Amino acid sequence: MEKIKMATPLVEMDGDEMTRILWKMIKDELLHPFIELNTKYYDLGLEYRNETNDQVTVDAAQATKEYGVAVKCATITPNGARMKEYTLKEMWKSPNGTIRAILDGTVFRAPIIVKGIEPCVRNWKKPITIARHAYGDVYKASEIKVPSKGKAELVFTAEDGTQIKELIHEFSGAGILQGMHNLNDSIESFARSCFAFALDTKQDLWFATKDTISKKYDHTFKDIFQEIFDNEYAKAFEEAGIEYFYTLIDDAVARIMKAEGGFIWACKNYDGDVMSDMVSSAFGSLAMMTSVLVSPEGYYEYEAAHGTVQRHYYKHLKGEETSTNSVATIFAWTGALRKRGELDKNDALIQFADKLEQACVQTIEDGKMTKDLALITSIKNPTTLSSEGFIKAVRTTLEQIL
Repeated sequence: MEKIKMATPLVEMDGDEMTRILWKMIKDELLHPFIELNTKYYDLGLEYRNETNDQVTVDAAQATKEYGVAVKCATITPNGARMKEYTLKEMWKSPNGTIRAILDGTVFRAPIIVKGIEPCVRNWKKPITIARHAYGDVYKASEIKVPSKGKAELVFTAEDGTQIKELIHEFSGAGILQGMHNLNDSIESFARSCFAFALDTKQDLWFATKDTISKKYDHTFKDIFQEIFDNEYAKAFEEAGIEYFYTLIDDAVARIMKAEGGFIWACKNYDGDVMSDMVSSAFGSLAMMTSVLVSPEGYYEYEAAHGTVQRHYYKHLKGEETSTNSVATIFAWTGALRKRGELDKNDALIQFADKLEQACVQTIEDGKMTKDLALITSIKNPTTLSSEGFIKAVRTTLEQIL
């Protein structure tokens, strides 16, 4: 068949360790034979981030603004051990955090549904997409270990010197303190990204906080969401036949357990951090979870929800065979290719993305899968494949579909 052409490039962000190995295999086996791949390449591997003082991450995010769509490989966020291992100049920030901040985006994570990998919650039939507000709250909190008896106050000093004070607690002895913040601008961007993504994917949107207890902090989230929905999205939601639904976070958790799925669940930062892991684990595997960063301006960055699979990489370096699940990384590519096709009105590219996803699912449902899925599947006598073997099996299925 003639290779599919791409008029506009994708921003391609390469990554680290085992996922970097899979990245090349996926391109060689599943993309280059069928597409004249057009990308703007940025190496976000830790060595090159260190070499460029992390400027490459900023450049990749800016390029995403220019071209609209990016696909990213998993990357290392260094800790003390990585500082020594890679002889780093400093402990560079999370690339995902840097990119999120520059694009002002919201992360949407959804499980990949495959027959034979059944959810732990028996009535979940469709994906539940978690939208996490990735700014502020406990992740940017200031903390104090209170040493002794005393008074704690929350103080805001305006530019003109006027102050607002609230008593936090009269301590009779040692304790702990935490101060959190958020920004109206960030919450507004979060809300618009969620509403836009719901319209884009034709799914209902749920949002939940604890506004009955947090009558200013959480209530502000609730109010901003409702105001933006009423003023900017209510009519479009009605025309699309989808719903915006607000409830308390504890009620949302209870409802989720009895729902069949097929909607987006928007969460504040901590709630989204916890619930995305719960949903991914309950659906089967973090290796079967898509992730896309969506900005209110319409920039999209696709990646797998998991990390760099360090343990498998060390086995790979020793020449040992690995059985690493590449499905979420393949779906990062298909998500980006489909969105590029939609924006460029390139039907051939959209159809190819759909068929590659179909090939992944069909390969697993035919009983051919990596070890992590073979351990949890209900398919009898599955064939456990190596990292490369699975990608080649997907290639065979894809050629049959095409």
